[in-house]
Amino acid sequence: MVSHTTLIQFLNAYDWIAFSLVLLITFLSIIFGQRLKEKLPATEKAGALELLLMGRRLTLPLFVATLVATWYGGIFGVTTLAYEKGIYNFITQGVFWYLSYLIFALFLVKKIRKHDVMSLAELARHLIGPKAEKVTAVLNFLNLLPLAYTISLGLFLQALFGGDLFTNTAIGVGIVTFYSLWGGFRAVVFSDVVQFFFMILSVLLIVIFSWNQFGSPLWLMEQLPETHLDWTGGESMSVLFIWGFIALSTLVDPNFYQRCLAAKNEAVARKGILISIGIWIAFDCCTTLGALYARAAIPEANPQNAYLQYAIQLLPQGIRGLVLAGILATILSTLDSYLFNAATCASYDLLKLKERFKNWHHHLALIFVSAFSVVAGSYFEGNVVEVWKTLGSFSAATLLFPLLTSQCFPGKISDRRFCWAVAFGCIGVVSWRILNHLTTFSDIDPFYIGLLLTTLPLLPGILRLKLIE
Repeated sequence: MVSHTTLIQFLNAYDWIAFSLVLLITFLSIIFGQRLKEKLPATEKAGALELLLMGRRLTLPLFVATLVATWYGGIFGVTTLAYEKGIYNFITQGVFWYLSYLIFALFLVKKIRKHDVMSLAELARHLIGPKAEKVTAVLNFLNLLPLAYTISLGLFLQALFGGDLFTNTAIGVGIVTFYSLWGGFRAVVFSDVVQFFFMILSVLLIVIFSWNQFGSPLWLMEQLPETHLDWTGGESMSVLFIWGFIALSTLVDPNFYQRCLAAKNEAVARKGILISIGIWIAFDCCTTLGALYARAAIPEANPQNAYLQYAIQLLPQGIRGLVLAGILATILSTLDSYLFNAATCASYDLLKLKERFKNWHHHLALIFVSAFSVVAGSYFEGNVVEVWKTLGSFSAATLLFPLLTSQCFPGKISDRRFCWAVAFGCIGVVSWRILNHLTTFSDIDPFYIGLLLTTLPLLPGILRLKLIE
C-alpha cells in the first residue's frame, strides 16, 4: 500500500455520490427535527429550555444516539494512539472510560435528576453556592473548548483535499457553526442520529474488509511489534493512572450532564448510558483493530492520518465514499456538541443571562467559541492526544474531587472552601507545568499536583463529617 498521498485521487463518482448522500440525509434529519419543533406551543419553542435541552424530551433511542455519537469526535487521536502503541489505546481510551460511564449511570444520574437545572455549573450553585457556579463555569468552558475535534476535522479535510491545516479547520468549523446556529440542541440531536448510524457502519466495514484481505487479527500478532501487544504500551504505571483519572472527568463532563438533564426521565438516562457502554465497547474494538491493520499494512505512514489513508486505499469504489462520510460523521457529531455546550457555558453560565436569556445571546457565543477554537487549536499543530492530556487532565485534576464530594455531601462544603480547593489545584497545575518547561524539575505529572492540592483543603471538612456520623 501507498503510505503518502492526497486521498482525493482515490475517489471516483460512486464515492462522491455515497458521500454526498450521507451529508444530505444528515441535513434532512435536521429539517425533520425543526418540523417537529414547529408543532410545539409558541411559548415552548422560543424558550431556553427548548434551545439548550430540547425541552427535556430525549427518548431512549435519541438519548443513546446522541450520547454515543458525541463521545468519538477524536477518532484521529484514538487511531493515532492505536497505530503508535497498539492495544494500549483500548485500555486508556476504552476500559478506563467504561468504568467511569458505569459509575455515572449507577450513582450520579439519580442525584442529578433531583435538581431543576440546565447545566453543570447551575447544579454547582444548587449544591454549593454562587461562587462555585462561577468557578465551575470557567473550568467547564476550558474543558468544552473543542480543540481536539476542530483539529480532527482539519486533519480529515487536509488529508482529503490537501492544503494547510488551519484553512481546512476554519472551513470545516464554519459549516458546523452554521447548522448549530440554525437548530440549537435539537439540530445537534437529530444530526447525531444519522451520524451515529454511519460512524458505526464505517468502522465496522474497515474491520470486515481488513479481515477479508489480510486475515483474522491473529495475522496482526505476527506483523506488529511486540510493544503493540503490551497493554501498558511501554509506558509507566503513573502515565496509565493519569489516563484513568482523565476518564473519570466524565463524572464532571458538561456534555454528559446535558444529556442526562435533557432525557425524558431518570430511567431513560440510566438505561441509555448502560446501552451506550455496550456500543462503545464494540466501536473501540473496531477502531483499535482498524488502526492495527493500518500499522501492519503501511508502517511508514504519518500516524495522524494513517487510519484514513489505509481505509481509502483498502475499500472498493462506493464503499470508500460511504466510510469516508462515516468518519466525517464521527468528528462532526462531537464537534457540534462541544461547540454548542461551550457557547451555552459562555452565554448561560458565565455571562449570567439566565433570567433574560435570548437565543441570540447563545448565537453570538457560538460564533466566538468557533473562531477561538480554530485559532487556539493551531497551537497544538495537529496533536489531538496532547490536547486531551492538557485540557482533560486540567479539568479532572481540579473539578473532579470537589464536585463529587459536593454531590455525596450536599450542603456540607462551603462556597468559600470549594473555591479555595479548586484555586489551589489550578495554581498547582499551571505552576508545575511552567517549572517543568523551564527546567527538568520533576518527572511527576502536573495532574497529580493539581489533584493533591485540590483535595487537601476539603479533607478536614470531610473527616469532621465522618466523625460526626
